[in-house]
Amino acid sequence: MKIAFILNAFPALSETYILNQITGLLDLGHEVDIYASGKRDDPKVHAEFEGYNLSKRTYYPETPFIESLPDLRKNLLENVDCGQNSVTISRFLNLFKEYGKYALPLRTLPLLLKMFKNNSYDIIHCHFGPNGNLGGMLKQLGVIKGKVVTTFHGYDIRRGLEHGPTFYTPLREGVDCFLSISKYTRAHLKKFSLDPNKIVDHPVGIDLEKFPFRWDNENTPLVNKGPFKVLTVARLVREKGLEYGIRSIHQLLKKNPDLKIQYRIVGEGKLREDLNKMVAKLGLTNVVKFLGGKDQVGVSNEMLNAHIFLFPSLAEALPVALMEAQAIGLPVVASDVGGVAEIVADGKSGFLVSAQDVINLASKLEYLIKHPEIWPEMGTYGREIVEKRFDIKKLNKRLVKIYEALLTEDKKMLEEIKTY
Repeated sequence: MKIAFILNAFPALSETYILNQITGLLDLGHEVDIYASGKRDDPKVHAEFEGYNLSKRTYYPETPFIESLPDLRKNLLENVDCGQNSVTISRFLNLFKEYGKYALPLRTLPLLLKMFKNNSYDIIHCHFGPNGNLGGMLKQLGVIKGKVVTTFHGYDIRRGLEHGPTFYTPLREGVDCFLSISKYTRAHLKKFSLDPNKIVDHPVGIDLEKFPFRWDNENTPLVNKGPFKVLTVARLVREKGLEYGIRSIHQLLKKNPDLKIQYRIVGEGKLREDLNKMVAKLGLTNVVKFLGGKDQVGVSNEMLNAHIFLFPSLAEALPVALMEAQAIGLPVVASDVGGVAEIVADGKSGFLVSAQDVINLASKLEYLIKHPEIWPEMGTYGREIVEKRFDIKKLNKRLVKIYEALLTEDKKMLEEIKTY
């Protein structure tokens, strides 16, 4: 199959689930092109980006960009049969008037109009709802001939909730399939009045080979050696709840002042400076360590040398970092938000607490620190969950089946794999 991906900025250290999907499809013999809104500023990239020579497959928009309603109108008049598509063009313009850049990532539109005229793709896979809006519009305008698939994640669900039911209007008619990564996502797609017959469950996943089970190798940390290492892997943004993670460590040390502990945070984001100030104010400068962004190898190494994984998020769809931590075999303390409970089995692979509940986060951390004998059992249970549900190699083969069912319009096959 010939497959096009429409993405936000690419590559991104935090979006391994997209990278693993693309490289997996290449491994399975399919042809893949990538259309991204831009390049990330971070000089660090995953080794796979270079190993698969993805720079040769990735197209970025050239200036001038569409930044205003007149720009959009002019571009459509130049590239689309206006007589045949007047109604759709009117919708396009009205959506931009109402929501602007939030609903339509128009930075990539000139590139897509140009490239899709010369390339006939079987599948156009859009990650995130706004990109799906764009793909749906282009399908209605006749620019896209193949099947359009849109995967929803987290921020795009929140966007739809913020802006109301008309925000995702273009998806209803132009997109052939909506991929839901979790029960949380599916419930919200129905709230957006998307056709339930087009919704297919398909979670994101991880490469298990990159996250070896800790209890099977010699790198398992010794409980009595050095400080206890609590690890979080997350972007430093409000939704990830790092403030509450830091406060839970502060609470833990207030109750256990002699405890030797280090809280290690992997990730970058706009809250870095604010979080640093908070750490200093709480007197945790020697306890909390900000490590910056890391690739999959770096994340795996941090997890292998940690004792407990802390995930204090405020909003999630299906967090990959929790899959990675449980694949390694780390016991987990996490906020019970979004699709987290689909990864973490409360009391079995870790503990779930209410979001922002600093006291309970600290209490569960304390319990795990005082009961290291339960870590292997919790780690084993967590690994089994990930192997069963989130192995990217199995999921990529399933994704190909979804594509094939769409292309052949095999409703029976699609019905068989709708739920996961």
